[in-house]
Amino acid sequence: MRRGFGQFLRIDVGPHAVNVQRVRRWRGFGRAASAAAETLATQAIAPSADHPFDAIANALRAILGELDAAGWPVSIVLADELTRMWRVTPPPGAAHMADLAAAAGLRFQSLYGETPAAWQVSADWSATQPFFAAGVPRALLASLQAVAQECKLSIVAIEPRFVSAWNRSRRGMKKGAWFGHVHEQLLTLAATEADGQGVRAVRPLPIPPGAGHDWLTQTLQREALLLEVDAPLLLQVNGSVPASWIKPVGSSAHIPCGALAEQPA
Repeated sequence: MRRGFGQFLRIDVGPHAVNVQRVRRWRGFGRAASAAAETLATQAIAPSADHPFDAIANALRAILGELDAAGWPVSIVLADELTRMWRVTPPPGAAHMADLAAAAGLRFQSLYGETPAAWQVSADWSATQPFFAAGVPRALLASLQAVAQECKLSIVAIEPRFVSAWNRSRRGMKKGAWFGHVHEQLLTLAATEADGQGVRAVRPLPIPPGAGHDWLTQTLQREALLLEVDAPLLLQVNGSVPASWIKPVGSSAHIPCGALAEQPA
């Protein structure tokens, strides 16, 4: 498969399927960089409760072997179900990276009931304000790197699906709005800070079958109560958004929802 100037592959990895897109990135005169994605192939994953990451690797080998993608740079996006994200408050007087890493590890353990030893943790480390950390299973990373080496690909980035969606959408956020990303039957919800400059909390929420605008409003109100903040004025969502969410709302009791287009990072 021939590669044009500025092209790369984006591989979306989920627990049930992998999807490969060819992304074309260009810069128009007087304009910011733009990108267009073309889906090349999708491969279902044979379920394996005992070896789920091996199943993902085998699906990738099958799809990449057909595409003959040797030499391509690759950005890998991981389904939120495969990763973990959590908010960390730095300890008072934190002066070293080890202090922040220990705080992130303790918070991880309190939330998930296990040590983070089996997870590769990265974060926007800060000693002065709360920050978010993300964890990816080390075994999954090893499987992805092995496939990339076998297929002669160059991995340029690996990130959770929510992080990828947020980075490509946040410039379109309105003040007072929360952000959501929908994929299959999962809503990953981000409650933004009051100043709109950052994220206060991230929650993956399963979407019940047939969930409409009433469910969405009740969910947003509940999450606001749990966080002890005001409910959002608007939810801006991208991904596979249910059509019933994007419609005029005649009642002030409902929180409006608007589709948010992804932009190049």
